[in-house]
Amino acid sequence: MKRLVKGAHVFQEGRLIKQDVLVDEATGRIEVTAAELSEDTAEEVIDAEGLILSPGFTDLHIHLREPGGEAKETIASGTAAAAKGGFTTVCAMPNTRPVPDHQASMEKLLHKIREDALIHVLPYAAITERQAGRTIVDMDTLHPYACAFTDDGVGVQEAGTMFAAMKKAASLGAVITAHCEDNSLLYQGVMHDGSRAGELGLPGIASVSESVHIARDVLLAEAAGCHYHVCHVSTKESVRVIRDAKRAGIHVTAEVTPHHLLLNEQDIPADEGNYKMNPPLRAKEDQMALIEGLLDGTIDVIATDHAPHTKEEKERSMLEAPFGITGLETAFPLLYTHLCQRGVLQVEELLHWLTDRPNRLFGLPERKIEQGAPADLVLLDTKKSGIVDTAEHASKGTNTPFDGWTLQGWPVLTMCGSKVVYREERER
Repeated sequence: MKRLVKGAHVFQEGRLIKQDVLVDEATGRIEVTAAELSEDTAEEVIDAEGLILSPGFTDLHIHLREPGGEAKETIASGTAAAAKGGFTTVCAMPNTRPVPDHQASMEKLLHKIREDALIHVLPYAAITERQAGRTIVDMDTLHPYACAFTDDGVGVQEAGTMFAAMKKAASLGAVITAHCEDNSLLYQGVMHDGSRAGELGLPGIASVSESVHIARDVLLAEAAGCHYHVCHVSTKESVRVIRDAKRAGIHVTAEVTPHHLLLNEQDIPADEGNYKMNPPLRAKEDQMALIEGLLDGTIDVIATDHAPHTKEEKERSMLEAPFGITGLETAFPLLYTHLCQRGVLQVEELLHWLTDRPNRLFGLPERKIEQGAPADLVLLDTKKSGIVDTAEHASKGTNTPFDGWTLQGWPVLTMCGSKVVYREERER
């Protein structure tokens, strides 16, 4: 089947240009783009007047839970959520059971992805076996399968282990990605160690637990000659360390989440599990430093850290609930509503951070809207207003602090390889 997307404002080379785009499901590619194409060229014509057509989004940091955590999420439900949010490529963290730390477990995971995924899923491999922080995996064997190496939510505590992994990754041209947290500085904290933690009577997580780990790792990365990527930056000190490292010519890149850009500790209304995430929501000055770091290029991309859990788990106190919130289905409307509409950034900048920037960062195939390119596309209605309703989520996870928020700018159609993987009927 051929589909004609007609009258959209197409995101190309950093600009929005009004064009028609014809895609062919048989080839999975864009057949032609032009200022105007005849409706006779396609079996289906999609009226995109007033809408934005962008390459599908890429998320460098999500959790699909399968295998081992299917009650929280599956590859099928997680990729359906991604498609609903406009994502056509996601990088899945290795905190599954079993961990993809050997060729056999990685091959089984890839087989399941091929069976169930609606979009492109690129798995991470672990840095150490079972993410235990001791024995480095056979990186030579796993490198062809993995988008990068990370131990995800359990930062590598031993500097010697991380240094050895970085040197090996450098020899392979691979990326080391890190959740940065010095376990000796956590003190069983469950939220930011700030004024709000004192008001709620909950133990805090100090900012230095993150920044000191990043400071260690950027120096190791410099010595190893490795591309080092920092997950979900949350503190002003971390931004400062990364900025200084970049100025020194160290190959360090970093990501920030929508929730850290839009919320801080004062937004936590009570001891509620849906506000428990790692890293936690920090102070207002940290939030402002993250926005500044994104705008000045210190932080390279936006990633959701989509982390679904069961409703029962997240209904507990922060002392008992697991860390993490969902993010795939709300990322674009959250950022468009609270950053673009408020003049903090232009929609073209937001699209850049969600599309070509993450692909280039990890050396992934670029997605452009041009003849012959893969038809991985999202159609965005920036005038559409809607309420976040977790009862309608495609994800199994309903753990989000944004439930009930009114947002503007929603994906209405997503194609992956020209196939429609999400569609919402427009109200005309």
